[in-house]
Amino acid sequence: MATLNVPQGGKAVRGSSRKPTPGVDLTAMVDLAFLLITFFMLTTSLGKMNAMEIAKPDPVPTIEKLEPWPASRTLTVLLGKDDKVVYYLGEASKSPMRVANLSEIRKTLLANQKIVAETHKASKDQAMYVIIKPTSTSVYKNFVDVVDEMSINKINTYAIDDKYLLDEEKFFMKAKGI
Repeated sequence: MATLNVPQGGKAVRGSSRKPTPGVDLTAMVDLAFLLITFFMLTTSLGKMNAMEIAKPDPVPTIEKLEPWPASRTLTVLLGKDDKVVYYLGEASKSPMRVANLSEIRKTLLANQKIVAETHKASKDQAMYVIIKPTSTSVYKNFVDVVDEMSINKINTYAIDDKYLLDEEKFFMKAKGI
C-alpha cells in the first residue's frame, strides 16, 4: 500500500514521484530552416539596380574647330528650388527669361520646339538644342524628370551644364527668389 505524505499545507500527495516534462528537440527544425534559407538564397535572383546613363563628351582640345553654336535654336533650362524652372530661347542677355513649374516643362519644350521648327524650317540636322543647368538649390528628382522629358519628347540634342551659370541667369534667379 502506498503511503501518503502530508506536507505542511495539509494536502495529501500520493508518492513523491513526479513525471518529467516532455522536451521537444528542435535541432531538426533548425537544420530544415537553414536548408530552406540556403536554397532560396541560391535560387532567387537579386533585383538589379536601375541607373540612368549620362554620357558626357570628351573634352575638346581646341574650340576653333567647332562650328558656331546656333543661339536661335538653343533652349536653356535652369532648375531652381520648389520645382521651379527658368527657361529662355536664345542668348541670356537678349532673350526674356520665363519662370514655370516643373509640371509645365513638357508644354514648354513642345512650344519652343515648334518655334524653332517654324523659324528654321527644321530638318533633322537643325533641331532644337537644350541646355539643362541644375543649380545648387534644385533637387536631383527634378533633374531626372527633365532628362526624362527629353527622351519622351524625342529631343536628342541636349547638354548638361552643372558648373557654369551666367551672370544674367544668376541675377534673374536671385531676383525671382528661385
